[in-house]
Amino acid sequence: MKVILMQDVANLGEVGEVVEVAGGYGRNYLVPQGLAIAATAKNKRQLEYQQRLREQQIAKARKAAAGLAEQLQGMTCSFTRKSAEEGRLFGSVTSMDIVEQLKAAGIELDRRRVQLDQPIRSVGEHVVPVRLPGDLTAEVKVHVVAEAAEPEDTEAAASEA
Repeated sequence: MKVILMQDVANLGEVGEVVEVAGGYGRNYLVPQGLAIAATAKNKRQLEYQQRLREQQIAKARKAAAGLAEQLQGMTCSFTRKSAEEGRLFGSVTSMDIVEQLKAAGIELDRRRVQLDQPIRSVGEHVVPVRLPGDLTAEVKVHVVAEAAEPEDTEAAASEA
């Protein structure tokens, strides 16, 4: 019996392949489980049509991701955070902060796409990779600046000394 696989099946084949299987295996297991359909002319034409549609969707997604990658390459996100004198932040800059700033600039991203292993905890320039569909990666520059000390605090500290 010839069947068209609708899902990957171990030791048999991958999606879209036409394979020869025993009649009972095909009728009693593969077809009822939704793993395969009978390899009729109609089903073959339908499968080819679905594959063409899938390829078009993938091409469209890659094109959109390439445009997004181009936009992200030139982006710089600036953050002002309180920090100690040695440049260590009291808080941190997280992927969520970066996504919110990109959203304000008109770029919608899922925070899981921002590849930030650890939150940024120091002042300076940082390059953060952003993973996009189609195995594309763009880099966003993140500039963290120390917050200026308030003049009232410095006057109070000077009068105490």
